[in-house]
Amino acid sequence: MAQNAIKKVVLAYSGGLDTSVILRWLQEQYDCEVVTFTADIGQGEELAPARAKAEAAGVKEIYIDDLREEFVRDFVFPMFRANAIYEGEYLLGTSIARPLIAKRLVEIAIETGADAISHGATGKGNDQVRFELGAYALKPDIQIVAPWREWDLLSREKLLAYAEAHGIPVEMKREGTKSPYSMDANLLHISYEGYDLEDPWCEPGADMWRWSVAPEDAPDRPTYIELTFAQGDCVAIDGQSMSPAALLAELNRIGGANGIGRADIVENRYVGMKSRGCYETPGGTLLLKAHRAMESLTLDREAAHQKDALMPRYAELVYNGYWFSPERQMLQAAIDQTQAVVNGVVRLKLYKGNVLVVGRKSESDSLFDASIATFEEDAGAYDQGDATGFIRLNALRLRVAGNRRPYRRG
Repeated sequence: MAQNAIKKVVLAYSGGLDTSVILRWLQEQYDCEVVTFTADIGQGEELAPARAKAEAAGVKEIYIDDLREEFVRDFVFPMFRANAIYEGEYLLGTSIARPLIAKRLVEIAIETGADAISHGATGKGNDQVRFELGAYALKPDIQIVAPWREWDLLSREKLLAYAEAHGIPVEMKREGTKSPYSMDANLLHISYEGYDLEDPWCEPGADMWRWSVAPEDAPDRPTYIELTFAQGDCVAIDGQSMSPAALLAELNRIGGANGIGRADIVENRYVGMKSRGCYETPGGTLLLKAHRAMESLTLDREAAHQKDALMPRYAELVYNGYWFSPERQMLQAAIDQTQAVVNGVVRLKLYKGNVLVVGRKSESDSLFDASIATFEEDAGAYDQGDATGFIRLNALRLRVAGNRRPYRRG
C-alpha cells in the first residue's frame, strides 16, 4: 500500500495501550490525519478517557457512539432467531459485534472523507477477517491499515517501549487490579483468552469471571422468570416490556446471579489454529433456551427441522465474518419468515447454573393440540389403526434391503 496515498484514516480506538500506540504510529508512518471511533456496545467501561486521550494526541475528529440498542436489535436478535451456536458451544458474542463496528467505521470514513480505516486486531486472530470482510462488503474500494501485519511491535514490552519513547501516556493499574487475560466485552458476553488459559488442561481461576457467580455459590432457591416473545424476539421479562439493550442487560444480571452462562471452549479459528477461550454469556444462554422452547410450540415440524439444519452454516458465517454476505442475508430471510408465528411466553426455572424450561404458551400460534396428543381416549381425533399402513410404507425400503442382505450377528 502506498503510504502517501492515505491522507486520512479512521481508527477503531479504545484508548488502551494497543490503539494508543497505533494512533501515534499511523500519524508517524503514514503522515496522515487520524479520526478516532470508539463504540459503546455495552462493554461497561468509561469512555470519556478515550476522548481525552485522543484530544491529547491531536485528534480533531472524535466519534464516541452509543450503539447498544442497534447492536442488540439489528445484530444479536437476528442471530438468536437462528438459534446460532458455533461448534455446539460458542454463542458468538465477539463475532456478532464486529460487523457493527466495521459498518460504523465505513460510515465515518464516508462522512469525514477518509481514505482508509484501521483496527487493532492481530494477524493471528479472527477479528482482522471479520472487520475487513465487513468493510469490503460495504465499501469495496476502502483501504485498510492493519498495523499488526506491518509493524515489528509484536509484544507488550515493545509496545510499552514505543509508548515511552513517544511520550504516550499509559494507564498502569495498581498491582492486583488488572486482569492478566485478553478480554473482550459487550452486552452479549465477556471473553477471556491468554495467560494460563493457553494450557487447555488448566482450570480457570475462580477470580477470572466478572458477570456470574460460581454455580455452587448461586442461591439455594430457584429463580423463575417468564420471557415474552413477539415474532421471534424477546420483548418482555415477567410482563415488563423493555428495549432490546435493556432487556439483554437485565437477563445478564438475572442469569449471572444464578451462575448461568459460563463456557470453557477449544474452538477452531477461521485462520486455521485451535484456540482456548472462556466465555460468560448469561443473558444469551437464557434467550437461546427460551427461544427454542417457544419454537417447539409454534413452528411446524419440517420448518423447525430445516431451520436446525441451516443453523450450523449460519453460525459459521457469523463466526468467520460473513455477516454482510449474500448467503447470510439469504439464510436470514428464510429464518425470519419462520418467526412470524413465534409468539408467546416461556417460563424458565434457574437454579445453580442450570436453566430448565418449565412452561410455554402461545394464545395465537400454538400447534400443540391436547385432544390429539392425549394418552387418554381421544374421541376419534386420531385413528391409531392408520399407523399400520404408515409403518409398512416407511419400512418397504428396509425390508427390500433386508431380503438382499440378510442380518448377520457380529
